[in-house]
Amino acid sequence: MFYDLVYCALLVVAFPWLAWQRMRHGKYRAGFAAKFLGRVTRREGRNRCVWFHAVSVGEVMLLGRLIQEWREEHPDWDVVITSTTSTGFELAQRRYADCLVSYAPLDFSWSVAEAFRRWRPDLLVLAELEIWPNLLGAAKERRTPVAIVNGRLSEKSFRGYRRVRPLVGRWLGSIDWIGCQTTEYAERFRALGAAPERVEVTGSLKFDRAESDRDNPRTCELRRLVGLEPATPVWVVGSTQAGEEAVAWEVYRQVRADHPELRLVIVPRHQERFDEVARQLEQLGARVAAIAHVRCGMRGIAAVAKPVRYGFIGGHDRELGAWWGTASVAFVGGSLGSRGGQNMIEPAAYGAAVSFGPETRNFRDVVQLLLAADAAIVVHDAAEMRSFVERCLSEPRWSAGLGQRAQRVVAAQQGATRATLMGLARFAAPEITHQSSKAA
Repeated sequence: MFYDLVYCALLVVAFPWLAWQRMRHGKYRAGFAAKFLGRVTRREGRNRCVWFHAVSVGEVMLLGRLIQEWREEHPDWDVVITSTTSTGFELAQRRYADCLVSYAPLDFSWSVAEAFRRWRPDLLVLAELEIWPNLLGAAKERRTPVAIVNGRLSEKSFRGYRRVRPLVGRWLGSIDWIGCQTTEYAERFRALGAAPERVEVTGSLKFDRAESDRDNPRTCELRRLVGLEPATPVWVVGSTQAGEEAVAWEVYRQVRADHPELRLVIVPRHQERFDEVARQLEQLGARVAAIAHVRCGMRGIAAVAKPVRYGFIGGHDRELGAWWGTASVAFVGGSLGSRGGQNMIEPAAYGAAVSFGPETRNFRDVVQLLLAADAAIVVHDAAEMRSFVERCLSEPRWSAGLGQRAQRVVAAQQGATRATLMGLARFAAPEITHQSSKAA
């Protein structure tokens, strides 16, 4: 009840902002009954059930291989997949059409209780760091084991949680197993109150889902659609935030004077910024006709705009994994400003010459691995970015070596999916039957 009162108070305070977001952008409209009342689609049958929760698109993609291999090893289990955001929900629906996909109930006691009654899960799997007291309480009441996979606890989050350690320790004490990305994260979970014997280091699932074959169908289709030959040098600037696109365009304009064969791909981090970025680049001298907006999903290509003319291609972040496969040179955005960086594993896995800005706290461990192996370059400003791109084009052997080392770093870190499945296997033993399975 205490947490319900806290959540209601926060909703009252945030209501004007939420209402504005709903009116202007159409956010928060979908899934009301599931989120606030727990009225999710009822699971039929008596099979055992695992509930995977992924907050948004990134976590849905992160869990992809884990879910696939779980289903292969446990074909008699039902699978429920939830996400909090509309984009995560839509992606999960496309990828797991034969699973029960839903919006996640918000952490009100009545919402999570109703969802548990309707789904009757035998195991709840949370991605990275999802500590919700009512959810954990409902699982404990029904004797449903809870596991965190790909566990991550940043220094900032750790400092915040440490201020309320007795409370957080009680929550963590109810979690049955935590598979962490690194030893450092594992130590932080233990320091906050997680039972030491329940915390293991499994590695990062992000490495396992990285594609390394440049001839994969989605990348080949993108090349064909925009007329890129395999030998064409392509600079992909991906997951950009405001300001980075203008920097990249100016660098490209300067570099192209000596390297007219170079093509540029800019992929904004958020799809809704595409038109804004296009207008901005047009004002800077780019031709709007040079922007090809391709919607590439699991079921193929839905729409393509005008063909490439000036070497600039635009897309959106859901396509980024396939775009990285076209890159000989890469810049990972969100790293020149304050966002803290985006995922640089994907371009590294393809063997691109990878660069990023200095603000990469969200991927600090990956950055350390790449820099220690001389497998990536940090660029602090436009001048260093230009120098990097020019060197990649002028010294192809150096560029190729950088990419090869990056590819080896990713390959060496793979294996987290198997380690995670082994950790979860203890909860799938045939002799284990939880109260939630018995309840109708």
